[in-house]
Amino acid sequence: MSNDKFVLQFTHEEALVLFDWISRLNELEDSSTIQDQAEKRILWDIESMLERSLPEVLDPDYESQLAAAREKVRDLEA
Repeated sequence: MSNDKFVLQFTHEEALVLFDWISRLNELEDSSTIQDQAEKRILWDIESMLERSLPEVLDPDYESQLAAAREKVRDLEA
């Protein structure tokens, strides 16, 4: 197996929206979209990596910061 890394780049706002979505997926008891434990492991790992990089997740004003990030992401042009 290769030790090559795969790198994705996100804006700060995209990372915050992605973190929130993945953390909600990870909280689901019945995650019928998960077919294998490896998929769940990857979601946990991504959530953990994003959480370490996003100080907003511990901010009391998290919800309004998330709303602002969602708004900005929605308005991004492809």
